[in-house]
Amino acid sequence: MTEAVAQVPPVDSPPAASTSVDICVCTFRRPHLALTLGSIAAIDATGAQIRVLVADNDAVATAASLVEAQRADFPFSLLYLHVPSANISLARNACLEHADADFVAFVDDDELVSPSWLKALLNTARQTQADVVLGPVRAFYEPSVPAWQRVGDFHSTLPVQTGGGIRTGYTCNVLLRCTAEVKSMRFDLGLGQTGGEDTEFFYRLTDAGGHIAFAPEAWVYEPVPASRTGLGWLVRRRFRSGQTYGARLLATGENRPRAVALASAKAALCLGLTLATAWSPIAWRKNLLRGVLHLGVVGGLFGTRQARHYGA
Repeated sequence: MTEAVAQVPPVDSPPAASTSVDICVCTFRRPHLALTLGSIAAIDATGAQIRVLVADNDAVATAASLVEAQRADFPFSLLYLHVPSANISLARNACLEHADADFVAFVDDDELVSPSWLKALLNTARQTQADVVLGPVRAFYEPSVPAWQRVGDFHSTLPVQTGGGIRTGYTCNVLLRCTAEVKSMRFDLGLGQTGGEDTEFFYRLTDAGGHIAFAPEAWVYEPVPASRTGLGWLVRRRFRSGQTYGARLLATGENRPRAVALASAKAALCLGLTLATAWSPIAWRKNLLRGVLHLGVVGGLFGTRQARHYGA
C-alpha cells in the first residue's frame, strides 16, 4: 500500500443550477456539532440546492436541541434524524435512506468545512464523472501537542492510491453521486462500532466498477483532541485499519498462508526500520505504525475480533 494520491486540478466553473446535494453529519454526543453546522452554513453554495441531514446516534436525542437552535438562522433546509443505536453504520445508512438529491456528502461532527469545500467536490465530480470524490482532511494541532506529532502530521487524511487508482475511501470528507448502485448500498452493521465500515463500503463500490476521484482543494479541518494525541491511540487505530484490510483479503479469496507470510515480512521490515531510525522522533514512530498496520493485516487474516472504537 503506497501513500501517493491521484490529484485532479480544480475547476473554477460553478455547479449546474439543477445540482442538489444532501450534506450528512452523523453525530454522537459531540457539542462541536454546532461549529460543524456553522461552517456548513458558510459554504459557497452558488448554483446548488442544499439540504443538511443530522443523524443523532445516541440512545437519547441529545443533539435535538442543538440542531433546533441552529434552524432559525440556518441558510439551508435542515433535517434531524434520531438513530438511537450507537452504531455508526446505522446512522450512515439512515442518511442514505433519507437522501433525495443528485449527490450525498458526508463530513464528521468534529470537523470544519472550508467555504469552497462543496464547490471543489462538485467541480471534480463534473470533470471526472466519478461516482465518489474524496477531499483532504487537515488536522489542527493545539500548541500543547508533542512536536513529533505536529511536525510529522500523524492525523491528516488523504486517499491512498494502489495499482494506479484509488480503491477505497472514507466518510470524513466525501461526495457520492446518487446512482442506483450507490443508493442500493449500505454500510456494514458489523463494523459500526469498531470502525472500518467506510473502508469496506468503498471497496465494495470499486469492486462493482465504481470510480473514485480526488479533489485536492476540497479542504475540511479537524481539531485533534487530547485523547488522540498519544502514540497508543495511533497504534490502536492503525492496527484496526490493518484488520479491516486483512478481512477484505479473506473476503476476496486471497490465499491466506501467502498473505500472512507477506504481511508478516512487511511487519518485520518496518519494525526493523523502527530500530534503525530510533534517532528520529518522527521516523521511528512512522515506521512503527506501518509495522503495526501489517500486524493488523495478519490479525484480520486470522479473524481476530476488532476492538470497539465507537459508541462507548
